[in-house]
Amino acid sequence: MGYAVKEIFRTLQGEGANAGRAAAFCRFSGCNLWSGREQDRSSAVCQFCDTNFRGTDGNRGGKFASASDLADAIADAWGPDPLHRFVVCTGGEPLLQLDSKLIHELHSRSFEIAIETNGTLVPPQGVDWVCVSPKARAPLRLREGNELKIVFPQDDLDPAEYENLAFEHFFLQPLDSPRTAPENLARTAAYCRTHPRWRLSLQIHKIIGFP
Repeated sequence: MGYAVKEIFRTLQGEGANAGRAAAFCRFSGCNLWSGREQDRSSAVCQFCDTNFRGTDGNRGGKFASASDLADAIADAWGPDPLHRFVVCTGGEPLLQLDSKLIHELHSRSFEIAIETNGTLVPPQGVDWVCVSPKARAPLRLREGNELKIVFPQDDLDPAEYENLAFEHFFLQPLDSPRTAPENLARTAAYCRTHPRWRLSLQIHKIIGFP
């Protein structure tokens, strides 16, 4: 079927339980909760996304005809070191494109595979690390995984309603808004102090200036 990828790059994972870990990021194009166009943001299911996932014009981005071609591009971005290979499949929404063929090809190149998903789709078998970030107005079909990461605050989303889901880690991450970022950080930290099921997640890649 081919794969449309916005960008592929090596960096440090900046969020959640794997924060600080070296990772190759594969950012797929497209999302099922927002078109990526600013003129559509106010009517989108998810209105606070801060990521450019439209098109295939980013670093190492493009259209890949096969899973093998894309896995080779990810391996090239990682570099020759065969140890501790870790790829984060993100977007947009990676589960619109990530399939069993690509999972097989990445595993054959010794990658541990993580996804960052909005939870509206169920992943194929074989994903090693599942991070779900629910959105208030979207159905949550993926109700188990390694970490649940809620961007906070969101209207009509109460973290308490998610506490009994089958995840190992529970994170709240302050909504990164130019207008309300300090207030959101304070509210998120206060919530974590009084609700110890949750841990504070900060976007350290933004703090240190990594992509």
